[in-house]
Amino acid sequence: MMRVDSTIFALLFAVLLAQSVHAETLRVATEGNYAPFSYHDESGTLSGFDVEIAQALCQQMQVECEIQTIVWSDLIPSLESGKIDMIVASMARTPERELRVDFSDYYYQSHSVFAGRTDIATDTSPESLAGLRLAILGGTIQAAFAQERYPHNPLLLVANQEEAFDLLLAGKADLVLSDTINLLDFLQQPEAVGYDFIGPPLLAETLSSKAHIAVREGDSRLLQRLNHALEEIRLNGAYDRINRHYFPFSIY
Repeated sequence: MMRVDSTIFALLFAVLLAQSVHAETLRVATEGNYAPFSYHDESGTLSGFDVEIAQALCQQMQVECEIQTIVWSDLIPSLESGKIDMIVASMARTPERELRVDFSDYYYQSHSVFAGRTDIATDTSPESLAGLRLAILGGTIQAAFAQERYPHNPLLLVANQEEAFDLLLAGKADLVLSDTINLLDFLQQPEAVGYDFIGPPLLAETLSSKAHIAVREGDSRLLQRLNHALEEIRLNGAYDRINRHYFPFSIY
């Protein structure tokens, strides 16, 4: 009888443990206005490379994934206050951010570049861009770079990337500075006829080309799980499937 009771107890414990693991939910934040990484499609569904990578990571870690959008400037404060567990929002690793959060291994890489009307400028030296209005997402490495590199240009710091494109198309900004892949998506839209990349990608040391996932400072357990899951989705083909869905080339 004792053996039967012990067996039943062990089975019940295993079931409860499995339920506990299954019930774990990670609250994930992305920006929501940064196509093709995070955006709402025609049906209003949150989509994008960042969104699908987050879902693949949660699936690999066998946890539920609760994804929400938060404006860029509130992402790190929301993580610090405990409102969310991780940020998957094409975030570059910088010394300033490392003082506040911990970063995973990188999950894609790109470069920064200007875009604007094809007749606006031929290169991106401060002399060539003198007086031009630059629309840039505030709080980004691109904004910090522009403030240092182009101190005499009017900087239009916006809350989300769509605002930057709207200013450009409305003639209220002359150039947009952003990630190459984000700009490529914009330049492929019908309304962007007559616009193109201006100058080559910017290779400044402060313009990190790699995107990372952010977790709360000191959350080493989640960080280890994320890095392991990133490695696994690279090996099992999930990452490549998501990559091919959004891009005709590898961005890893």
